[in-house]
Amino acid sequence: MGTGLPALCLIIAFIALITNIKDPLRPDTNPMSKDPIPLKAIHHVELWVGNAKQAAYYYRQAFGFSQIAYAGLETGMRDRASYVLEQGRVRLVLSTPLSGDNGMSSHLMQHGDGVHDIAFHVDDADACFTAAVERGAKVASKPQTLNDANGSVRHAAIHTYGDTLHSFISHDDYDGPFLPGYHAAPVAGDSVGLRFVDHIVGNVELGKMDVWAGFYANVLGFSQLQHFSDKDISTEYSALMSKVMESDNGRIKFPLNEPAEGRRKSQIEEYLDFYDGAGVQHVALLTDDIIKAITNLRANGVEFLEVPDTYYDDLQERVGVIDEDMEAIRKLRILVDRDDEGYLLQLFTKPVEDRPTLFYEIIQRKGSRGFGQGNFKALFEAIERHQAERGNL
Repeated sequence: MGTGLPALCLIIAFIALITNIKDPLRPDTNPMSKDPIPLKAIHHVELWVGNAKQAAYYYRQAFGFSQIAYAGLETGMRDRASYVLEQGRVRLVLSTPLSGDNGMSSHLMQHGDGVHDIAFHVDDADACFTAAVERGAKVASKPQTLNDANGSVRHAAIHTYGDTLHSFISHDDYDGPFLPGYHAAPVAGDSVGLRFVDHIVGNVELGKMDVWAGFYANVLGFSQLQHFSDKDISTEYSALMSKVMESDNGRIKFPLNEPAEGRRKSQIEEYLDFYDGAGVQHVALLTDDIIKAITNLRANGVEFLEVPDTYYDDLQERVGVIDEDMEAIRKLRILVDRDDEGYLLQLFTKPVEDRPTLFYEIIQRKGSRGFGQGNFKALFEAIERHQAERGNL
């Protein structure tokens, strides 16, 4: 009896020790701890494209975006032209070079059209930049003040996977249509009901998924939300692995994919070959009414992956009762998946340029915070059918 209390104390101390061992991909979640780089939201996604004027027209007509601002020769911008498109809280910037010697042209020659910058809205761009660099980020652009008659904005940027950047943007009183240097250039689009960027997926080289997951954890303070192995995402022919990284406030989610060994070339390998390196595979756009959104997008000419009719034969048994009409789901070829928290509906476009690289996901969440794990096989097989058509499987 005399040794019971000390022994119990030792056991309690040991339990406390082992339960406080930190996962390297899960930063300290103590509510009293300070987020090292507090990110408020995605400010915008900038794509570098071969012809921004034509791309802006496509996104207005096909995806229902409205143009809100423009920068180019007419506004004093000498090296590029940029069109800012908006729908809900989604903002896309489409930029194209105005000469062949400013770096953008060689980037486009190598990669084709694609996402160049995922910009963050922050309270203090200087502090976020400094913290990121101190924690190991590579400098892309040092903090600077951008200003015009509407006020000023602080901007800085760091490198992430491939040639992709993350900008930090902070402003308190800026009153312009977008950022300094941009003029209002409104062209109304017919919204299809897209509201937010839900997540953005990056494809990285074999063996680099853990490296970049570590980057987001150790540099930007993200935590690992989910991990999918090659057993979770595979078909008879190919496979991939994925880790989902999430910002401290839960508003920004970045799944990271790498190829896994398979009998044939995976969709990730195809992307890496044609993008010539790591980059953004797809941007997922959230809607409150996916049936309306997909109906309008199809009517606008947006092409989606073909889901086989057999997928819907036992869908009701697999996902249970849902609010949406099953016949409409089948007709539009929408995918449905359920987890412990609810369900989600999703559908993926075909690549939106000639290279089989960037595409979009339309997603509606009904409680689920997942990424459609139950749909991975059907999605993968649909992508493989198009790979086979392109001679890349």
